[in-house]
Amino acid sequence: MPLIRPDLTRAAHRWRETLTGGAVAVLGLWAGLAALPPLSWIGWVAALAGAGLAVGGIQRGRFRDAGDAPGGPGIVTVTEGQVAYWGPLDGGAVALDALRSLALDPTGRPPHWVLEHDLGPPLHIPVTAAGGEALFDLFAQLPGLSMEDVLRARTAPGRTPRILWRRAGTITALPPR
Repeated sequence: MPLIRPDLTRAAHRWRETLTGGAVAVLGLWAGLAALPPLSWIGWVAALAGAGLAVGGIQRGRFRDAGDAPGGPGIVTVTEGQVAYWGPLDGGAVALDALRSLALDPTGRPPHWVLEHDLGPPLHIPVTAAGGEALFDLFAQLPGLSMEDVLRARTAPGRTPRILWRRAGTITALPPR
């Protein structure tokens, strides 16, 4: 019998960066207020770093949807600017430099990220694929992409595919949002 309920373990895992950042911020505040003046700056720096980690953790926690079934179809890996997806029915790899557009297609079960690229047919990655949380860092590297738009689309996908990012001067098969 587990000591901690499984739903609490999943919630702590989902929000791990936020919890860690909050703990560092609290300890930094305590150290900044309790330390002697020549050393109090260390506590204030730690508090700011913890706050930054907590803010980033909130975005990552929102990207990891609580409703996702753990261990969805396929496996996602991200290595040196290249995403690879290997699923039960298809798969492939796309380099970040070859990416033309990023869309979310809610019509699939589960919804899919659609990565159109220069080297072949679009790569469809289920949002529940194992390792899919690594896509957050990959998507954050796309110039001009609003991660808030990605998070909003992720939590409320709608009924039609939405293009979230498009390389400048690119025409895609999906209609614009």
